[in-house]
Amino acid sequence: MKRLILCLAALLPFTAAAHAKETLIVYTYESFTADWGPGPKIKTAFEKTCDCEVNWVALGDGVAMLNRLKLEGKDTKADVVLGLDTNITDEARALGIFGKHGIDVTRAKTPGGWTDQEFLPYDYGHFAVVYNSETLKNPPKSLDELVNGDASQKIILEDPRTSTPGLGFMLWMKTVYGDKAADAWKKLKPRILTTAPGWSEAYALFTKGEAPMVFSYVTSPAYHIVEEKTDKYKAADFSEGHYLQIEVAGLIEGSKEHALAQKFLDFMLTPDFQNEIPTTNWMMPAGETTVALPDAFNTLVKPAKTLLYTPEEVNKNRKTWIDEWMKAVNE
Repeated sequence: MKRLILCLAALLPFTAAAHAKETLIVYTYESFTADWGPGPKIKTAFEKTCDCEVNWVALGDGVAMLNRLKLEGKDTKADVVLGLDTNITDEARALGIFGKHGIDVTRAKTPGGWTDQEFLPYDYGHFAVVYNSETLKNPPKSLDELVNGDASQKIILEDPRTSTPGLGFMLWMKTVYGDKAADAWKKLKPRILTTAPGWSEAYALFTKGEAPMVFSYVTSPAYHIVEEKTDKYKAADFSEGHYLQIEVAGLIEGSKEHALAQKFLDFMLTPDFQNEIPTTNWMMPAGETTVALPDAFNTLVKPAKTLLYTPEEVNKNRKTWIDEWMKAVNE
């Protein structure tokens, strides 16, 4: 009997190992994993589809994720990276660590359609200057009015070196002003209260009342209408058009959980994932949904023109344009 017990005890570690759950490591940004973000509900929904566990690793904003991947290279622990956008996918692709997702791209619903075989979209939205209408009675109606407006009315921006919204604003400035972007930055500088490392920090300062304006998204006011029952926060409608952000995910080719990573990307375009996007990530869904958008989305600014550089254009010029921005705002 004693020998039988010893034999059973010896088998226990092997039995546990045989039934150990697969763990999917997903690099993403902080607001995605927050209690109020989509991460917790999506984790629960996906784990119901497999004998697995999703491990979110929050790394700040999208550009911060790219910088982390540059350091880790093929030694990265990530299986999936969720939270890059099309402004940095060409640079991410050049790292040589992403594999083809193998998902039918016609399932993706984004402005202009989708063809990328390595990165898959999960949401999109137009950037916007969001303002508090109780403290700013005459908001800018164009990027030019923002640049040349009252310096006492401050705006909080994000850093293009670490933040995808920050990069988006820099590209918006470049799209509108071209070779004169440096001069426009110098004119805007007196209006900039601070440049935060990421969107979460910037928006927190804004809602605390540190400044009447922040760089965010056309969809941001919907959060306040739905969750806080207030419409005092609004997006300014700019006459030049609004820059578009399409957020994407990709799987790491060398992942030990390659099949599970691919299953996650497939799940990403299903209603169980996409239904969470509008009211937790406060963006537009990029896949099939089965729940109608809240009425608040009908009140949002509808940009007359969409501005967007190709991933290749951004990759070719990003360093030069960031250097131009740094020089202009530090003079």
